[in-house]
Amino acid sequence: MKYQSQKVATYFFTYAVVLFLVQVIVGVIAAVQFIAPDILPLKFNITRTLHINALVVWLLVGLMGATYYVVPEESERELWSVPLAMFQFWATVGAIGAVVVGFIIQGFFPQANITVLGTHLLSEGREYIEAPRWADWLIALSAILFMVNCAMTMIKGKRWTGINGTLLGGLAFMTLMYLPGMFYVKSMVKDQYWWWWVVHLWVEGAWEVIAGALLAFMLLKVTNAHREVLEKWMYIEVFLVLFTGILGTGHHYYWIGTPGYWLWIGGIFSSLEPIPLLIMVWDAFRTTRQHRVISNKLGLFYAVAHAIFNFVGAGLWGVVHTLPSVNKWTHGTQLTTAHGHLAFYGAYVLLVVAIIYITLPHLRGVKEFDSSRGYRSFWWMTISMVMIALTITGAGMVQIYMERLLGLDYVSVKNNFNFWFWVWRAIFGVGFLYDTWLLVLDFFKLGREPVKAHSAIRLEVEPVSR
Repeated sequence: MKYQSQKVATYFFTYAVVLFLVQVIVGVIAAVQFIAPDILPLKFNITRTLHINALVVWLLVGLMGATYYVVPEESERELWSVPLAMFQFWATVGAIGAVVVGFIIQGFFPQANITVLGTHLLSEGREYIEAPRWADWLIALSAILFMVNCAMTMIKGKRWTGINGTLLGGLAFMTLMYLPGMFYVKSMVKDQYWWWWVVHLWVEGAWEVIAGALLAFMLLKVTNAHREVLEKWMYIEVFLVLFTGILGTGHHYYWIGTPGYWLWIGGIFSSLEPIPLLIMVWDAFRTTRQHRVISNKLGLFYAVAHAIFNFVGAGLWGVVHTLPSVNKWTHGTQLTTAHGHLAFYGAYVLLVVAIIYITLPHLRGVKEFDSSRGYRSFWWMTISMVMIALTITGAGMVQIYMERLLGLDYVSVKNNFNFWFWVWRAIFGVGFLYDTWLLVLDFFKLGREPVKAHSAIRLEVEPVSR
C-alpha cells in the first residue's frame, strides 16, 4: 500500500460493519414487535428509532472510511492529519454510544428525558433525527473536522482530480444539510419544511453526490478505465442528481401546507429522479464491457449491483408513489417503508460494501482472497431484501385500499388484513440477519485465512490514471 495513512479507513470500516450487524438485529426485533408489541420491555418506538438511526450512522461512518482511503490516493500524498482523523473517529464513536444509551434509558424511563438549557437531554423526538441537541453539535463537529482533513489533503496534494472535487463538494453539501435540523421552529409547517432539508437532501442530494464520486473511483480502480471518460459521466450523473433531487423535495412540501405550485414542481422533478440513477447503471455496464481486465471481480460485482439497485429502489420504487395523483393515497403508508428499505439497500448499503471489498485487500496487504463467502452473502442479502420490500409493498397496497378507500381504521387493517405480511417480513428479516453475519465474518477473515484456489480473487495493482 503506497500511502500508510489510508489505514485510517480500517477503523471506520470496522465500526461500520459492527453497527450494520447491530442495526439488523434491532430491525428483526422491531419486526417481531410489530406482530407482538409486548414481547420485550423496550417498546417498538425505541427499537424502531435505534434501527433507523443505526442505519444512518453506520452508512455515514462507512462513507467516511471510503473517503479517507480515496483522498490520499487521488491526491498522491498522505492524509493531512492522521491524529485528527483518529480523534474524529473516537469522538464519533463516543457520541454515537452516548446517544444509543440515552435512547435506551428513555425507553425504560421516559421521565428521564428532561429539559436542559432549552433542549431535551436524551432525545428531541423528531422522527429520523431524534438525536439530542448536544449530539447534533458533536456530529456536526465531526463532519467539519472530516471535511477539513480531506480538504487540506487535497489542497496540499500533488494533483487535483475530478473525483476529489466531487467528493469535496459532496462533503460540504453533507455538512451544510445537517444544520437545518439544529434549530427549533414553533410552526409545524416551517419545522417540517426545514426537516425535509435534512431527511431528503442528505440522502437524495449530498450522499448521492458522494456515491457518484465513489462509483467512479471504484470503476477506475478495478477496470483501469480511462479517467477522463469516467469523470465525464460522473459530472453528468451528479448534475442530474442535484437538479432532480433538490427540486424533487417538493413532493414532500405539498403535504405540509406550502403553496400549491410545489404540487407540480415536486411531481415533475420526482418523475425525473430515476434518470441519473439509470445513467449510473449504464455507465457501470459500459465501463465493464469495454475493459475486460478486472482486478477485483467481487468488488466490481457489488459496485454494479449498487448501481442497479439504486435505480430500482431509489428510482423506480420512489417514483411509483411520489407523483401527486398517486401520493395523495399512498402518503404515510407501508409503501413508503418498502421504498425506504430497498432504496437504502441499493443506494448505500451495497455502495459501502463494494468499497470495502475493493479497498480492504490493499489495507490488509493481500493479493488474493476467498470470494465465495462474499458472493454468498450478496445473494442471501439481496434475495432477503427484495422479499422484504415485496412483502411490505403488499402490505402497503392492502393498507391503501382498506384505510384510504374503504375507511377502515389503522389497527383493524394491521391486525386482521396485514398480519401475514408482518410474519413474512420477520422471517425474511431473519434471513437478512444471517446474510449480514456472513458479511461481518468475511470482513474480519478476509486476508487472514488460507485461500482456496478455485475461489481466490487475484488483485493486480493497476495505475489509477493514464
